[in-house]
Amino acid sequence: GRSTAFTLFIDAMAQEAAINTANVEFIVLHGASDAPTVDVTARDVATLVDDAAYGDIARGQDYISVPAASYILDVTDATGTVYVASFGADLSGLAGGAAAVFASGFLNPAQNQNGEGFGIFAALPDGNVVEFPLLDTARLQVIHNAADPAAAAVDVYLNGGLLLDDFAFRTATPFIDAPALTELNIGVAAGNSGSVADTLKNFPAVLLGGATYVAIANGVLDPNSFAANPDGRSTAFTLFINDRGREVSDASGETQLFVVHGATDAPTVDVYARDVAQLVNNAAYSDFTPYLSVPAINYTLDITDAGNTTKIFKYTAPLSAFPDSALTVLASGFVDPSANQNGEAFALIAVTASGNAIPLPVVTGIETVEPGVAKSYSLEQNYPNPFNPSTTIAFALPESQKISLKIFDITGKEIAILISGDRPAGSYQITFDASNLASGIYFYQLNAGSFSATKRMMLIK
Repeated sequence: GRSTAFTLFIDAMAQEAAINTANVEFIVLHGASDAPTVDVTARDVATLVDDAAYGDIARGQDYISVPAASYILDVTDATGTVYVASFGADLSGLAGGAAAVFASGFLNPAQNQNGEGFGIFAALPDGNVVEFPLLDTARLQVIHNAADPAAAAVDVYLNGGLLLDDFAFRTATPFIDAPALTELNIGVAAGNSGSVADTLKNFPAVLLGGATYVAIANGVLDPNSFAANPDGRSTAFTLFINDRGREVSDASGETQLFVVHGATDAPTVDVYARDVAQLVNNAAYSDFTPYLSVPAINYTLDITDAGNTTKIFKYTAPLSAFPDSALTVLASGFVDPSANQNGEAFALIAVTASGNAIPLPVVTGIETVEPGVAKSYSLEQNYPNPFNPSTTIAFALPESQKISLKIFDITGKEIAILISGDRPAGSYQITFDASNLASGIYFYQLNAGSFSATKRMMLIK
């Protein structure tokens, strides 16, 4: 009900410079005549303006003072729940400066003689006026981690249009632009669906401008047809949403990752980077961590029950390949496929910002070494052979070398990496545990510089 007649709004205590020279200081004028009472929040920082109506000049006893940095400004209604718009405000180069920030234009130009649209501007002491850019898109990555065999490939619809066709389990999109502050409906249908009318599940969503999202499809379509979650968590098909996603690491040279417990029949677990630190504590199904920042080196990950009394799985995490990267790491598949319609077995999957989904190698061996100088490179026949379920593989290195020792099935498919990295000269033995493999013929191959050798072994259960 405020008057919108032409007038002058005057602040009689204006500043030409910041009192705190490390900060930027400003007042805020609500100058949009058709806009309601609003709040202005620096996202994830603080509320800057509370309940400002048209014509109000927001300030404290002095100007509003903030560190000289980049911000996202969210304009909401007075309740803070309905978003009007979001703007980028790069104040990083304005330390010691002052400004008059003002909302300008019309929220609905069509009802106001097609006048200029709503925006936020900053008037500087030298008379320059800077427009804050409107953030009308968000960034979005979609990951398929639903292990239900009936959802092995799905079609994804966005507001009725086909977005992803035959989107396969353990695949991901790169980050894409998505409309912000728009009512979205995400529909999921079986692969090769005819139209949006075939959707099985629908998820409404509204994305914030300038935000980064990771959406993970997870769970099973009919929980009654699968093993129950040990902690009683719902395993129904859903979307896990991380609304604090990242496309790159914000710590130079390091890898940043968040971990998602997405295995429906797995219990609460801990995750340890062996000989380094505990990464995850008491994660139950559907839990995910904040981003963890670690040096970009290779790790052995031990997944244990809660309390670290029993090691459940062991994996290698080759993070040396991902400096300055942000990853999503997913617990995926079923611990017991036989109780879950023979769906895919448990695995750890790392997803990059570009959409590559990378299975982490299983650690299946225990390595011992006798230091010393061997006379030559050698790869010995495993013993015992045939074996069940474990066998010992011995090899020798006459000099320090970067090596790999891998296991392949009879089709040539790589199924395990026992060693990958630098090793000093010496004689080595490693125990290979094949408890999770079927009977058959397998091959193991040692590569060390120009030396390469392959031998055959037989697993009989």
